[in-house]
Amino acid sequence: MDLVLQALKAVQSGTIARKCENERLDFKEAKPDFKEACSDLTEAAVCFANASGGFIIVGVVDSKAGQDAFVGCAIDPVVLRGRIHQLTSPNLLVEISSVDFAGARLLVISVPAGLDVYSTTKGYAYHRINDQCVPMRPLDISRLTEERRGIDWSSTPSGRTTEDVDPFAIRYCRRLLQYSSDAARQSYGRLSDLDLLRVLKVIADDGSLNRAGEILLCESASSTAHDLVVYQHRRTQAGEADAIIRLQSPAVLAFEEVLQSIGSRQGITPVTLADGQQIQIEDYPSAAIREAIANAFIHGDWRLRSSINVDHSAEYLRITSPGPLVNGITVNNILTIGSRARYPTLAAAFRLLGLAEEVGQGVDRMFREMIKSGRDAPIITEDQDQVTVAFRGQPPNTKIARFLATLPIEEREDTDALLIIRALCRKRTIDANEIAPIIQRSAEEAQASLLRLSTSPVNMLEPTRGTMRRTFPSYRLRGEVVSRLGSAVSYHSRAIDEIDRKVIEHVQDYGEVNSRTIQRLFDLDVYAARDILRDLVGREIITRTSEQKRGTAVRYGPGPAFPTKKIRAKTTLKAKPPTGEEETLF
Repeated sequence: MDLVLQALKAVQSGTIARKCENERLDFKEAKPDFKEACSDLTEAAVCFANASGGFIIVGVVDSKAGQDAFVGCAIDPVVLRGRIHQLTSPNLLVEISSVDFAGARLLVISVPAGLDVYSTTKGYAYHRINDQCVPMRPLDISRLTEERRGIDWSSTPSGRTTEDVDPFAIRYCRRLLQYSSDAARQSYGRLSDLDLLRVLKVIADDGSLNRAGEILLCESASSTAHDLVVYQHRRTQAGEADAIIRLQSPAVLAFEEVLQSIGSRQGITPVTLADGQQIQIEDYPSAAIREAIANAFIHGDWRLRSSINVDHSAEYLRITSPGPLVNGITVNNILTIGSRARYPTLAAAFRLLGLAEEVGQGVDRMFREMIKSGRDAPIITEDQDQVTVAFRGQPPNTKIARFLATLPIEEREDTDALLIIRALCRKRTIDANEIAPIIQRSAEEAQASLLRLSTSPVNMLEPTRGTMRRTFPSYRLRGEVVSRLGSAVSYHSRAIDEIDRKVIEHVQDYGEVNSRTIQRLFDLDVYAARDILRDLVGREIITRTSEQKRGTAVRYGPGPAFPTKKIRAKTTLKAKPPTGEEETLF
């Protein structure tokens, strides 16, 4: 019910109700006629039952905001529950509660995700796509029925014999297994062809290849489109394609070839860390692209006989696979709900060969690799016919990449931590309610992540002074983290902060400062120290006093804007007073 309460508060605060709707929440104004109202709410309940479940709030006008949106509902919840049960096939049981909010009596209908495919007694079936309730097509009904009943299309016989296996495909499978770091997989690579096919579970009960085996290992698979993958490269996003490659089955060979096609057109940005180690940042991180391509192969709906489309340019790399996301998974929960294979047999073979991550890891890796490369997280969109993963190919933010590369491995591989840091590079403060939809967790889980990042041994965040006693405080990056990130922090203030204060105090006490001192004071690398000194010189707080012009030993003394009086720890040298709780006070 937290989702319901947050949405109601948002509407009360002035947000139009429709903007609060999503794949789990819908606002309804009860129709005046009782029979029509029951029919309308039954359709809405069917819509959620055929998706991931959700809540229908009755008594709110979805086109209004504030007090005007709350018109209330007089329907008896017990009677309505009975009518929804009677008007659905199979009979759907929902929970309905009455809630008083903003002076109005509302009904909250809680709809569970169904175990079957539901329709109205008139034969109409609907499902929820994002914030819309749309009619289900026969193919949608068939797909959902199979998913909910555990029917695996990829395990059914294809009509192809084991003699139809492409010798190059089986040889490639052996190579993948023999080069695996897992001893058991290595042993599989030494099996006979027939035994290897059994281990891959691509032989159907009748002794023929199942559909997974045909797609993976046979030429001209009849179970899919003629072209498994269509790859296009363009020099610019809207330009003409300068390369078009059409790849047919076997899928194991097409998978490798499309990765090579992308890799051969990748650029590299070298970044040197403080310890001298150099990391290579690709235009599109190979690990992220590999997971996106693997997901397209094992989660796409091959029955549509449509190709996987890869559109590659300097601005974006888009991977589009046929069919919607697997039932229960949405673009707003894909990070945390865990992977569900549309075709378990096909997915298991991909994982055994090492072509895909274990369950629930692939999407996380896409997000992590993009953020660690100093870029935006991937954008995932879906409709009834396809899913698209878009990677933005802007030049990497090397400051973010360098900073993240120095984090302990626990934080570097924590998707929540990376998303939080990336968000705080753009916004001065965030709280649990703001970050929860970004990391796709509840507000309580988001608060736990923020708290962990603000305490030892991580100590990257701190609660703002004015909110630290709240249930969900606002958090900001600590001063030393902001200095290390430098210009990567879009709101980085030119006002005197903790970094300035410490440098000024050092110069007041010792008369000068240099790069080595900055590195020791703030535990920074030479690049971050250089940026701090450049910033202070640019604002004329310090000025170069040594004849030496280059190197870490260049000395700096007071500049024209250097403060004449000692500053105290809890003051600032800003020309104007703080304007809110988000200002840093030292």
